[in-house]
Amino acid sequence: MNLAQFQAITLSLMVAAAAVVLALPWAVAAGWVLARCRFPGKTAFDTLVNLPLVLPPVVTGYLLLLLLGRNSWLGSWLEQTFGIALVFDWKGAAIASAVVAFPLLVRSIRLAVDSVDRRLESVARTLGASPWDTFWSVTLPLSRKGIVAGCLLAFARSLGEFGATIMIAGNIAGETQTIPLFIYEQLQTPGGENQILIVLLFSILLSAVALAISGRLESHNRSGET
Repeated sequence: MNLAQFQAITLSLMVAAAAVVLALPWAVAAGWVLARCRFPGKTAFDTLVNLPLVLPPVVTGYLLLLLLGRNSWLGSWLEQTFGIALVFDWKGAAIASAVVAFPLLVRSIRLAVDSVDRRLESVARTLGASPWDTFWSVTLPLSRKGIVAGCLLAFARSLGEFGATIMIAGNIAGETQTIPLFIYEQLQTPGGENQILIVLLFSILLSAVALAISGRLESHNRSGET
């Protein structure tokens, strides 16, 4: 394994892990709201949450570029206030991956919360637990397998993210070049096919393992195992 291959693999792992960490709190909130709440506009909210799943990734990346670019109010504020530049940076790649993987994570969490027996939550409430305490002591622990399954699914999706990433982070070797971008660049280079085998096999193996574990956890969660 040469340096470029090692950098692409390690950067992909870092970006995918950061994407899951960024998306998880928002996904838990969205999944619980969709599973437990009824309110006007719920269909519109559900559509918005799932929009990155059906939008072309380059469109998602372009929208993020408009939102977080240095000429946007948010991007400019982040750079001037905190010195955080997201364009052409691995942090921008993590945000792009988080947005694209977000619907998959929400879906798993929503199903996990739906599988929790509401009678257990009602018992906790009758014993004096607040809605917040009930969520932390009953709903969240009983949903943990579904949440972990969603995290693994989002991680695997983030490993394969290409379109949104290249729009906001570019393709800079050692800086923003993840596995898909490395493979794309090598395929454009004469003789580059010889460089992608190790990276390709690693990507397939890691994604397959993540999907297998995620599927098993979701199956256990549906069957009521805890």
